[in-house]
Amino acid sequence: MKRRTFQAEGAQVGRSVVEAVAAELGMPVAQARALVEAGAVYLAGRRCRDPEARLRAGQVVAVVLEEGGQSPLEAPPPPPPFTVLLEDAALIAVDKPAGITAQPTEGRVGGSLVDLVSARLGSPAGLVHRLDRETSGVTVFGKTAQATSALAAEFREGHARKRYLAATGPGLPESGSVDLPLSKDPSRPGRWRASRTANGLPALTHFRRLYAGEAFCLVELLPQTGRTHQLRAHLTALGTPILGDARYGGAARAAGLAAPRCLLHAQALQLAHPDTRQRLLLEAPVPEDLQRFFDQAGIAAPSGLIPG
Repeated sequence: MKRRTFQAEGAQVGRSVVEAVAAELGMPVAQARALVEAGAVYLAGRRCRDPEARLRAGQVVAVVLEEGGQSPLEAPPPPPPFTVLLEDAALIAVDKPAGITAQPTEGRVGGSLVDLVSARLGSPAGLVHRLDRETSGVTVFGKTAQATSALAAEFREGHARKRYLAATGPGLPESGSVDLPLSKDPSRPGRWRASRTANGLPALTHFRRLYAGEAFCLVELLPQTGRTHQLRAHLTALGTPILGDARYGGAARAAGLAAPRCLLHAQALQLAHPDTRQRLLLEAPVPEDLQRFFDQAGIAAPSGLIPG
């Protein structure tokens, strides 16, 4: 990510954020306005969408100029369509496609799953949990403040059960648990390490191998905590990174099949309905890129109630 940061002082105090950005970066006011409207400008640590916001002395302005090799002003590719799994007055559950972020990124507003679902609803969707950009599968949103709060509590208090499916490198044990804390890897920005040697966050994953071959394995993952990159880091700690996960060393091909992305799929989510408190089981079909590995293995993906 490329960004430019400056502090409001002198003649910049009292100017609009658009004028200050244009002057500081030496660009036309129209281009600076486009950056603000794209969500690429932060004022005092908060995203600023008001081009006419006035600067106060000492305020820090941060401008994201490039993210993921792309300017915030470049038109992103059209997002893939999502499928609605369940919708009622309280919630909407969708099957998140791989390749879109769960929420707006630092350099851009719009195009994330929460933006797309909100546009469909005509009102803000209540985000209560997140999947990585390349991860597909079940994502649930609240449609009211009360429902969003109740759904968030299901995750926060550990009542929500989750089942993920993944294709990994060979050598995965038959079953077991990974109980390794997670901490940011100082030598590799954007990556987390699973190790007891650092002061990390507690993280626990149960797993069951579904298939073992010379080229790849298929696995059912039951995370008991919800840490960033938990499953990716835990499988890497086992020596079997997820296929297609370039950040963690996963192979791009196995058994002649391509792994075009991190082949991790949130296949099922079980939690209480925010209004009725009835237990819901939400399931998302295995996407084509991962299904090819199940077909190659000659097995069906698990479904139904998630083990406790």
